[in-house]
Amino acid sequence: MNASDQGTGSTSGPKRKDARRNQRTLLDAAAAAFVDAGVEAPVRDIAARAGVGMGTIYRHFPTRADLIIAVYRHQVDACAEAGPALLESSPTPYAALEEWIGLFTDFLVTKHGLAAVLQPDNPQFETLHASFLDRLVPVCDQLLDAAADHGEIRPGYAGIELMRGVGNLCIGAGTDPRYDARRMVALLIAGLRRPAGNGAPADR
Repeated sequence: MNASDQGTGSTSGPKRKDARRNQRTLLDAAAAAFVDAGVEAPVRDIAARAGVGMGTIYRHFPTRADLIIAVYRHQVDACAEAGPALLESSPTPYAALEEWIGLFTDFLVTKHGLAAVLQPDNPQFETLHASFLDRLVPVCDQLLDAAADHGEIRPGYAGIELMRGVGNLCIGAGTDPRYDARRMVALLIAGLRRPAGNGAPADR
C-alpha cells in the first residue's frame, strides 16, 4: 500500500462515521417532528431540528415516503439495540423487560401516520414487516428468558405473543384521548410476574 492509499484509507473511515452520525441526527429530528405533528410535518421544520438545509433531506430521501420508511427502520433498530443494553444496565431482567416494553409501546403509539404508509398493499410492507419481526422478536425473547431464568416471571412466554398483545392494546391510542395504552400495557407486564413469595428460578 502506497502513501496515497494510506491517506485515502485514513480519511474514508471518519467520513463514513460522520455521514452515519449526520443521518442519525436527521432521522432523530424527523421522528421527533412526526411525534409532534404527524408524518405530514413540514420538511423545513425537520431540517431546522436537524440543523441542515432542506436540500440535504431531499438528497437523502427524495420522497416523504422514503423519509417515513427510513424513520421506521431507524426506530426499529434503536428498539432492537436497547434490549441488550438494558439487560446490562438494569438492576434486574424484569426491570429491563419492563423498560424495553415501554420503549416498544412508545414506538407503536407515536408512529403518527406510519400505519397508513405501511398498509399491506404498500409494495414495501412485507419487507418492512419481516424486518420488524426479525429484529425485535429475538430481543423480546431474550428479555423474557432472562426474567424467567431469574425467577421474576412465569416461564413459557414467547416474544411474538407479548408483542402482539402490546400491539393490540395500542390500537386506537391515537384516536381516543381517554384511552391510555401505556397504562394498559403496564398492567399486562405486571401480570407476567410470579406471585409474591414464589421467586425461585424457573424450571426450564
